[in-house]
Amino acid sequence: MGGLRVTEALRKSGYAGPITVIGDESHLPYNRPPLSKDVLSTVVSHEAVAFPQRAATANVDWMLGSPVSSVDVAAHTLATADGSTREWRALVVATGLRPRRLALPPLAGRHTLRTLDDAMALRDELVPGARVVVNGSGFIGSEVAATARKLGCEVTVVSSNTLPMERALGPVLGAEVQARHEAHGVEFLPGRSVVALLGESRVEGVVLDDGRELAADVVVEAIGADCNDEWLAASGLDLIDGVLVDPAMRAIGLDGTVHSDIYVVGDIARFPNTMFDSVPRRVEHWNIPTDTGRRAGAVLGAYLADDGSLEDVAAQSFTPMPSFWSNQFDLSIQAFGMPGLADPDGVRLLEGEISGDSITGYYRSGRLVGVVGFGMKAALMPYRAQIAAG
Repeated sequence: MGGLRVTEALRKSGYAGPITVIGDESHLPYNRPPLSKDVLSTVVSHEAVAFPQRAATANVDWMLGSPVSSVDVAAHTLATADGSTREWRALVVATGLRPRRLALPPLAGRHTLRTLDDAMALRDELVPGARVVVNGSGFIGSEVAATARKLGCEVTVVSSNTLPMERALGPVLGAEVQARHEAHGVEFLPGRSVVALLGESRVEGVVLDDGRELAADVVVEAIGADCNDEWLAASGLDLIDGVLVDPAMRAIGLDGTVHSDIYVVGDIARFPNTMFDSVPRRVEHWNIPTDTGRRAGAVLGAYLADDGSLEDVAAQSFTPMPSFWSNQFDLSIQAFGMPGLADPDGVRLLEGEISGDSITGYYRSGRLVGVVGFGMKAALMPYRAQIAAG
């Protein structure tokens, strides 16, 4: 999504020159949030989740199915996995994340969920009665567990965490998420990890770190993600937890150099957001590729125009509001801001009841930095405005 939004913003800025988008997937850009929801539960084609192709991006060269393997910043060249080399005047890094995987044999029945192809492969195995072990209880793990259970699977969630979605929501709401799942028949094994798989060519079960064995027809690994930044290893850029950028999304080198010809967007970008503080962070929420992509496209457009407008455009404020949402059974979760920044004693019930519809606020030094709604979408909006206002 980030690369697509950059191309749209570039055209909007007036840039009419060539644009090449290189990607490892064979599909044109598509919407990822439905992968753990609608795509798993219904027969959905790429067309159903693909972003519309606007006139602004009609004249774009899409090189799909062969990712970039290395880059030479000094020479302004890059190499792709198919052995070809290309020159570039400006480079946009939008390579995102890949699922973290267990160091275990590649048996059939093992799945991760990041791409459309991942979702389609997993969907085919979520049949009624299938025994599904979900390893991980974050957003992806919790959503997959809910969807699989709704499809009639027997679902067990194994997680090293104490509660589902605890890192994002905190222990109180995490406990309520677990209660909602358990009411629908999902079993949780907290504080445990998968250490081995049973089966020869196909998964038949898993072994936990306490020695227990669980029968399984399907194992879904949802234990986090890693940045796709290996191809930048020789670039000289700051690659400590993603790629460090300035508020204009320009890449910063290990020596502090700001590269006006290299931009980074999406999950892989580590940027400061003064809505909260000046600490650069990666943010893995669905709106960030769009917001950072549009920002980078506008600044890059000024750079390519070479008309003296670059510094004025780059100096404009950039404070995107992080947001995320999740649907699990009859529970609709929507959040704004950064709840994870809250003080340990800064979580407060603002409206409703935790066991029903509710709004929970997250405070740091007395200031609202995040808000989570269980239902109550309309009532959530004033709190969003309060976060933005500081």
